[in-house]
Amino acid sequence: MSEIKATLVKELRDRTGLGMMECKKALQEANGDIELAIDNLRKSGQAKAAKKAGNIAADGAITIVQDGNKALLLEVNCQTDFVAKDTNFATFANKVAELALANNTTDVATISTLAYEDGQNVEEARVALVQKIGENIQIRRAELIEGENLATYRHGVRIGVVVSYQGGNEATGKSVAMQVAAFNPIAVDEANMPADVLARETDIITAKAKESGKPDNLVEKMISGGVQKYLNEVTLVNQPYVIDNEKKVGDVLKSEGMTVVAYKRLEVGEGIEKKQENFAEEVAAAQAAAK
Repeated sequence: MSEIKATLVKELRDRTGLGMMECKKALQEANGDIELAIDNLRKSGQAKAAKKAGNIAADGAITIVQDGNKALLLEVNCQTDFVAKDTNFATFANKVAELALANNTTDVATISTLAYEDGQNVEEARVALVQKIGENIQIRRAELIEGENLATYRHGVRIGVVVSYQGGNEATGKSVAMQVAAFNPIAVDEANMPADVLARETDIITAKAKESGKPDNLVEKMISGGVQKYLNEVTLVNQPYVIDNEKKVGDVLKSEGMTVVAYKRLEVGEGIEKKQENFAEEVAAAQAAAK
């Protein structure tokens, strides 16, 4: 048959929520008959999975896999914490993370095309899992980190951290990973603070100091003190050590001849607006509609 038109592919995407390649393949198999393509997708269960795609997946798990001096963190989302702890979900997330690490990629689109098993790619395996579990499941993001020494820490299933360090020892490396999980520093030290973040915070501190109405010399001290206080809170080396709050992380690192080169931290659902359900409001709305 003739080439499938892009407008037809778009229409099928709009009606099913499936990806472009799945829609194009379905139309080719149906000889361009969109209704037949939809019927075939429904029969295969893909249409059911597509309907789930509109549901907000703000829960899920962070998976960490390591191979020598490389480690990868992967966030896979679902809709409930119950599914996030499901064995099938965990197996899928772990395998996808291993595939991504083996192929040295963090690009979600690329990860979705990797061979999974039984002739399926990752995207097809994801769709099959949606059909089985009945929730929207999405591979959201991945982070890759390399280093001479790596320490990993996972807090439950929701937070994952990998720290790259030199010197020191494994125990302290693990403690630093726990520190990053608990206190979520923005940077290792002041020199590595993102300039835009520091500038924005400085503007806020400056505005508050000027509103105080105090003399200029005191305002300058308030600004410098406020900025330093902020840096102490958000830079790893200046934070109180999670194992001993009487010490700073930087002091512990120095005493052990250890340097934190870099770290990656992922937390489930960061930046995703989770829909808040209010059962009482739903009932009231239903009663009002029935009147």
